[in-house]
Amino acid sequence: MPITLDSGRRGELKVFLGYAAGVGKTYQMLDEANELKRSGRDVVIGYFEPHGRPDTIAKAEALEIVPRRVTAYKGAEFADMDTEAIVARHPEVCVVDEFPHTNIPGSERNKRWQDVSILLDHGIDVLTTMNIQHLESLNDQVWQISGIRVRETIPDWVLKQADEVVMIDLTPRALLNRLERGVVYSPEKAERAKANFFKEETLVALRELALRETAHEVNIRLQTGESSFERLGVPRGRSLSSVGAPERILIHVTSEPASAHLIRRGKRVADYLGADCLAVSILKPGRHLKADERERLEQHLNFARNMQIETRELQGEDIAEVLVEFARRNQVTQIFLSYPVRQKWLPFLHRALDHRVVHLARDMRVVIVADRQRGPKNTAKAGNS
Repeated sequence: MPITLDSGRRGELKVFLGYAAGVGKTYQMLDEANELKRSGRDVVIGYFEPHGRPDTIAKAEALEIVPRRVTAYKGAEFADMDTEAIVARHPEVCVVDEFPHTNIPGSERNKRWQDVSILLDHGIDVLTTMNIQHLESLNDQVWQISGIRVRETIPDWVLKQADEVVMIDLTPRALLNRLERGVVYSPEKAERAKANFFKEETLVALRELALRETAHEVNIRLQTGESSFERLGVPRGRSLSSVGAPERILIHVTSEPASAHLIRRGKRVADYLGADCLAVSILKPGRHLKADERERLEQHLNFARNMQIETRELQGEDIAEVLVEFARRNQVTQIFLSYPVRQKWLPFLHRALDHRVVHLARDMRVVIVADRQRGPKNTAKAGNS
């Protein structure tokens, strides 16, 4: 059933943020949903993943649940959130667990956060949950911390548009105790979890990452007077806006795999500085990329666009000159380059671009980013509850 967008008030989005499964995000979300219902609000559950946790399941019992839609895929049936049914029901508030979830192929939208956007467009307030490792710009850092590449990510701008983000905090030792008592997962799944995200050193690092992200966003939002982003129980305050010339960051995108890491790093720095962010690719006239190179370059440029980075495709014989001239015309203050891949038989040529950019861009900061490799290159669909 097609959805017709509502022209009225946009709903408000509240995100319960954690650093690992089992810290209590879903429990707190449902607790608030029950409070809203007791206060007279019309509240439904659009999607809830209980993970067999009795205390959390008990929190959902008093709330109306909109039936899930069943989709057939590869000979199996999958039950997922029915966005159209929720819009037709049109509650005041909808509870949607696991914000970063990827929908079954063939669904109207690829990601659950896109479904949530539809609900918000129809004036429905949404409570949702996610973990810090699902934030796109942190994907490389999480991989370096854990050795696990998280596949389900959310663009940073999606989280930044939330009206309120509440950090649900629990010490790693307390979380591990919950895991050992069987509160988080069944015994078999708990053992697997201990070999992945539930190593104590990994949990400590992820928690620190979440706390730093929260502290940074508190500062940014209080400076700009935008909506709330806070730790649970910490009241909103005020601070003076930062002063000084605005920063502008330029990212040089190529077909090399390291460009994805470079885009994340440049965007992350831009967000910290409150800076504009541009990404450019530069090809020499008449040079035609191989099909696989062109595909990788397009993937990187699309990745940058999905992170709300403005992109340009330029041409010129001297890539360094074109890059620096474009940067100067656009008042860029920092240029981000990938650390060049070395070839034993052509070491001089592979140093040429970064050396020439550094030489030409004396009035700008040039940041050369290494694509650090680490540990086993695991890929995981990290737990989000």
